Amino acid sequence: MSTILSLKNASIYQRENLILSNVNVSVNNGDFVYLIGKTGTGKSSFMKTLYGDIPLMEGEGSIVDFDLPTLKENQIPFLRRKLGIVFQDFKLLNDRTVKGNLMFVLKATGWKDHKAMDRKIDDVLDKVGMKDKGQKFPYQLSGGEQQRIAIARALLNDPELILADEPTGNLDPQTSVEVMEVLQEINKSGRTILMATHDYALILKYPSKTLKCEGSKVFEVVQRKG
Repeated sequence: MSTILSLKNASIYQRENLILSNVNVSVNNGDFVYLIGKTGTGKSSFMKTLYGDIPLMEGEGSIVDFDLPTLKENQIPFLRRKLGIVFQDFKLLNDRTVKGNLMFVLKATGWKDHKAMDRKIDDVLDKVGMKDKGQKFPYQLSGGEQQRIAIARALLNDPELILADEPTGNLDPQTSVEVMEVLQEINKSGRTILMATHDYALILKYPSKTLKCEGSKVFEVVQRKG
């Protein structure tokens, strides 16, 4: 198995404040990994370090072949193209259609061929079961549908790793399960997913490797089998 994410003796700071210390984590290609922990334990800071929002000041770290301690500002867009990032609050542009949202990302990441762009958009919408929603505006969709579009957007550049930060945080339990099913399918097709979540019901329903943030540490928790 090749390692897609590795942190060794890493310390994560938000400005001067030490948030997580001595972090040792590795995620292999094809894994589905949860990141759990109470609010304020460092889940978001951990995620932000991975996509270059917070610099890694101490220790070693690499993600999709980028070295985090030496990551330069001008490399961050290239790092993010190899990552798919899904946020809790969808971050869709309300003034354009679903297709317009996806087209915007493709243009921003350097796509030029319109036929190829259309094919790609159809493909990712199909993967999340939203092929018939391309002409809708985000405000015409339910929360669960908006999150599926956000997942489709994360798939546009064939990411090696998807970082999902509380993707079900704003959704009701039934919708959360539907979104989770989409993520499970994507994982089964070979994509690696790291998902920060509060939702213990989902973790019980879809058990997988679980990392926990607590007391400024990150450690693996072993799930007891029912």
